[in-house]
Amino acid sequence: QVQLVESGGGSVQAGGSLRLSCAASGATYSTFCMAWFRQTPGKEREGVASIDNDAYTNYADSVKGRFTISKDNAKNILYLQMSSLKPEDTAMYYCAADSGTNQYCSDPPAEYDYSYWGQGTQVTVSS
Repeated sequence: QVQLVESGGGSVQAGGSLRLSCAASGATYSTFCMAWFRQTPGKEREGVASIDNDAYTNYADSVKGRFTISKDNAKNILYLQMSSLKPEDTAMYYCAADSGTNQYCSDPPAEYDYSYWGQGTQVTVSS
């Protein structure tokens, strides 16, 4: 089992930046892909970015060039640096980890690839 706890969400004006963190604990050695997803009320969860154990990354087209996913393996923390934020980035952001059976991370990240989820952190971008 892997436990995930997100932090770093908040309110920011358009054009601003935020950094989300996801602290992982438990059987983290068993995972291969980690990712960030986001969801707004009434919409499906959207894959934002993923990173594998070789630090290969994938991004949704909507965030390419603005968001950066990274991982501190020593601390077991996943990050999402978000810059040039737009009102349409407003969402609940979730951290996810797979069970280690994937040979590559789906591009863009797909929910069915991930077994472990955090509780989410809210990001609100005002215009």
